[in-house]
Amino acid sequence: MKITDAQVHIWGADTPDRPWPRRTAAQRPIPLATDELLREMDAAGVERAILVPPSWEGDRNDLAIEGFLEHPGRFRIMGRLDTDAPGARKALETWTDQPGMLGVRFIFSNPLLQEPLLAGRMDWFWGDAEKKGMPVMALFPYDLMHCADRIAERHPGLKLVLDHMGLTGGGKDEHAFEGFEKLLVLSRHPNVAVKASALPVFTSDPYPYRNTHEYIKRTYEAFGPRRMFWGSDLSRLPCTYRQCITLFTEEIEWLSKEDLQWIMGRGLNEYLGWHEHPTGHSS
Repeated sequence: MKITDAQVHIWGADTPDRPWPRRTAAQRPIPLATDELLREMDAAGVERAILVPPSWEGDRNDLAIEGFLEHPGRFRIMGRLDTDAPGARKALETWTDQPGMLGVRFIFSNPLLQEPLLAGRMDWFWGDAEKKGMPVMALFPYDLMHCADRIAERHPGLKLVLDHMGLTGGGKDEHAFEGFEKLLVLSRHPNVAVKASALPVFTSDPYPYRNTHEYIKRTYEAFGPRRMFWGSDLSRLPCTYRQCITLFTEEIEWLSKEDLQWIMGRGLNEYLGWHEHPTGHSS
């Protein structure tokens, strides 16, 4: 089975030459570089991964682009865009001309990052992305799922991926999943998919994280295996990379082999348009 990780971060140090904007804290004190990520992927059996530049670095895509250029068969990018920046609309016109770039990713996990969305300043973006056929990944907390619902309804041609099954913050187990039903409502939109990513972070249960299995099943029943994408968010996992994989591939018995092929990579690749040539090389 070919596994594609729907979300990993790589980043550099906070330095005077490359300062961070101090909007959010890094997931760990030591940056995760491309070489370390590749070693982790090889050891765990992950063939490919989507690079998601992290919020703590600001709206930078440079290291992700470097990673793609060095390893085009292993990586693609869902990049960061500041929709308030001068020239943002023009930049979007040629967004996917950047090396390795498949689309855009947003995070709405705190009031500062939510403000452009709630103030309506992002309204132009959703329509423009729909017209370009550009997929979007976004982390909407449960109390903002109504915003995602409205966007999906107004823009039925927009491919919208909801990150981490809507999980944000520092809660665990039932507390973390309060409002989970608001995620399931969005399954009514055929243009909406969900990332089943970072799940070990949100439970106090030890591996195999049985407290998460019910939520995985309900997400599967709502969205189906073709709109449910496994991901790790590797740099904050409380377990090994391999355990994050086997949570799905070995511990959830009701998932069929065909289901797992879709969930562990095929669905994501088709949804984002990360295709392979007949020779097996990524396009």
